[in-house]
Amino acid sequence: MWNGLIHRIGLSPKLLLGYAGVLVFMMGEGLEQGWLSPYLIGKGLTIQESALLFSVYGFAAAIAAWFSGVLAEIFTARRVMMAGLLLFLLGSVCFLVWGLPSNNLTIMVPTYALRGLGYPLFAYGFLVWVAYEAPPERLGSAVGIFWFVYSGGLSVLGVLYSSIMLPYLGELHTLWSALIFVVLGAMIALMLNRTPGHAEVGNREKASLSYVLKGITIAFENPKIGLGGIVRTINTSAAYGFVVFMPMYMMDIGFSRTDWLQMYAALWTVNIIFNLIFGVISDGLGWRNVVMWFGCIGCALTTLMFYYVPYFLGANYLLTVIAAGLFGACLAAFVPLSAIMPSLAPENKGAAMSVLNLGAGLSTFVGPAVVGLFIGSLGSGGVIWIFTGLYLFAGALMKFVTLPKESAAAAEEGNPRLANIS
Repeated sequence: MWNGLIHRIGLSPKLLLGYAGVLVFMMGEGLEQGWLSPYLIGKGLTIQESALLFSVYGFAAAIAAWFSGVLAEIFTARRVMMAGLLLFLLGSVCFLVWGLPSNNLTIMVPTYALRGLGYPLFAYGFLVWVAYEAPPERLGSAVGIFWFVYSGGLSVLGVLYSSIMLPYLGELHTLWSALIFVVLGAMIALMLNRTPGHAEVGNREKASLSYVLKGITIAFENPKIGLGGIVRTINTSAAYGFVVFMPMYMMDIGFSRTDWLQMYAALWTVNIIFNLIFGVISDGLGWRNVVMWFGCIGCALTTLMFYYVPYFLGANYLLTVIAAGLFGACLAAFVPLSAIMPSLAPENKGAAMSVLNLGAGLSTFVGPAVVGLFIGSLGSGGVIWIFTGLYLFAGALMKFVTLPKESAAAAEEGNPRLANIS
């Protein structure tokens, strides 16, 4: 099936094992997503303390995500992915041996953050590989498949595995079992896949501090890339914020923990399907149009639905799952950003992808940070409206993220303001 899909959309077959490896790796990374926050709160942490733990984790992931693009261009994607594996394993062992059992934030925060440095190097390092290997005319489809396997492992298979195994293994042993998936995924992506390609040839001429910093300065040299990075930050910020407070919100309404995990898995199941759909149709409808209308505006509306459907209708499982699925579908419409960003800087794809990856990492920081800062004063409803406003703001920013040919068309239509942004 996968080989047929890869050939039909015109991608190199060598990406097949990489996609499969990312899927399995992200299963291990995402095992705790839907239940770690309520588990920690049940052990005595406050929502704000839980949010702090997830925020610092997200900040560490953002730093690693930022460096992933330029490091992959300098040292090859394979080496960066291997470094990500080693950091993830080291951080996981430290967190499980010393951090989690201590229930002490001064130990938990740095050990969990160390774990957060690993997965962006592995996953986003492979995304740079995709950006180089995929034909430009099929880049939307290629990144759609990447986000399909990324989200499928992180937020569907990992969450479903947890919902099944938690009653048998308990929380701590379930987290230990994550290392099996991480190592297996890395073996599939790195050790079984020996086929060389030009994306795996390091550019030692770029091995300098100035080029590493290019991964951030390019956002100012080309403001469109900077705006795209902001939009990517907003993209999944709500989803990462949800895991901090929505489990408790849903259980207060009357749902069980299993109900919540199934809802969360349903959200991401729909998301991974639409990652493929939006990745393919964006090549025809236009990358920017899909992000702006289906992604930004769609997420603003469905964020409200996900919160207010159970708020007004109570513990109605079916309607809440439908609302969660609609949010997941709209979340997938941001997939074309992974095609837009390298297309804005074809001579510096690694640096452009670093800004995109930085935004992806920052979303794991911004989402929990918004919850930690505002849930005490505004409550869960106020936090939902903040996320809604962020999506509308992202929609306004996308108006200016035009590709070169779109800029030329804008100039011909008498809109030089769009054409002159570069």
